[in-house]
Amino acid sequence: MNWDDVRIFLAIAREGSLGAAARVAGQTQPTMGRRLRALEAAVGQTLFQRTAEGFVLTDEGAAVVASAERMEEEALAFERGLAGRESTLSGQLRLAASDWFGSYVLAPVLAEFARRHPAVTVELLTDARLYSLARREADLAFRIKAFDEPDVISRRLLRMPYALYARGDGARLRKDGRGARLVTMNAAFGGMPDVGWLKKHLPHATVAFTSNNREAQARMCAEGIGLAVLPVALGDAFPTLRRIDLGEPPPSRDTWLGYHKDLKRLNRLRSLLDLLTERFVDTVQ
Repeated sequence: MNWDDVRIFLAIAREGSLGAAARVAGQTQPTMGRRLRALEAAVGQTLFQRTAEGFVLTDEGAAVVASAERMEEEALAFERGLAGRESTLSGQLRLAASDWFGSYVLAPVLAEFARRHPAVTVELLTDARLYSLARREADLAFRIKAFDEPDVISRRLLRMPYALYARGDGARLRKDGRGARLVTMNAAFGGMPDVGWLKKHLPHATVAFTSNNREAQARMCAEGIGLAVLPVALGDAFPTLRRIDLGEPPPSRDTWLGYHKDLKRLNRLRSLLDLLTERFVDTVQ
């Protein structure tokens, strides 16, 4: 049995459609369909029911998922073990981070890394999903909380201060926020510390715009749509924005990095970790 076909089977089982599975597997949708038909022909069973809502595992397909995942674990451990022994400063590094963090914090560091190590190709992924380090969807990931996955080495990289921003000086802002408009996180992220801080300090302000995208918030704030709490690395990058002091700053946030323990000797990863430490050693308090 071809391991690549098993990998495709798992991608379809997890994503529920050929299109989504193709994006995860880095294949085209026709290729995914062809490989799935080949696998079903090889085992003599129909593994998925094709429905209007997507691909649903048949009883036969569901019965072999656990076995396929064990094959995946062994294959990935084999790949990580080999990768962790690579000593050359060449090849690919795949990083996962939030959109603003990748653009405004990591990009300058990655530019320096590219100048130092031109034979290494860095791929930066900035969508919202959590990439699996065990499956090597990413080699190094950055998150706002410590990693709890088994076999992942996690450490705090930096503490990012946040500030309240407005276009101009915000001189007409009342203490209770009455008459002010806010740009803030949407309902799905209503539990974020900065959302609670805004409610506490500007309880009578009205919400003008919400988004789960920090850069979109910054741009709307720069357009004068409303006040916004932003990471200072992002807010300070907009020349028309000014920090507004309400006597107490918004809560700062930690950023953690994580990578699989099997990659701890991967030379290109170690070199990037050293550079990150060099850049951010004074920003963890």
